[in-house]
Amino acid sequence: MTDAEPAATRPDPSLAVPDADPADAGEATAAPPVGLWERMREDPQYAPEHLALEAVRRLGPEARAWVEATRTAHPGLDRDGVAQLAKKRFVARARLSGAVSGAAGLPGAVLDIGVLAWTQARMVLHIAAAYGHDPEHPDRATDLLVLQKVHKAAETARLALGVAAGRERAGALFGRGNTPLRQAVLRLSVRLAKMAGIRAAKRVFAKVIPGAAIILGTWANSSATTDLAERTVELYGRRAVSGALNR
Repeated sequence: MTDAEPAATRPDPSLAVPDADPADAGEATAAPPVGLWERMREDPQYAPEHLALEAVRRLGPEARAWVEATRTAHPGLDRDGVAQLAKKRFVARARLSGAVSGAAGLPGAVLDIGVLAWTQARMVLHIAAAYGHDPEHPDRATDLLVLQKVHKAAETARLALGVAAGRERAGALFGRGNTPLRQAVLRLSVRLAKMAGIRAAKRVFAKVIPGAAIILGTWANSSATTDLAERTVELYGRRAVSGALNR
């Protein structure tokens, strides 16, 4: 099917995806892996870069598989429809993340923000794959950091990713510094909150308010993820059109 197909003949993007959804393949990708948490805690300054690098490595294949399975199950669904399906699924997941961890109170604040940033990374990679961009390509890590407004330009994002990768290798060889846990957690929360599109102070405060924490957490996660999804669809949709015109 081409993009020129009349909208009336296109299936509703809200249709369910295949029962065997690769995005639901297991809990292993539902939250950042333990090794990544440790890396981010020990090197909080470059936490977003570490998360972006790990997301592309770990979640890129999943995104590719999900798009292929979705297209096989719904051959009439165009790339915009697949992208909207991914957006809908991961905004819902982000909303649930806020509700679940919101109930845990302040101790769960950093965990929630990290899970949210990871969920958003999954969404970005799924949308990229929907538009025909390789979700395993290193450039996706750069895209993640720019889309999530960690860096304003691709050049600075690439530089920071290179530094983070070097620190990852150095850490594996020589170990990390001894940053006090309290200080590291605070810096990590601020960096991840910026990546996830949430103001750290307001986000943490919301979790301390009895009862309102769940509602506020749900709204904040959903709103931030919806905004990111719209930017992502615009970026990759525009690139896909530009690529088609240049052929």
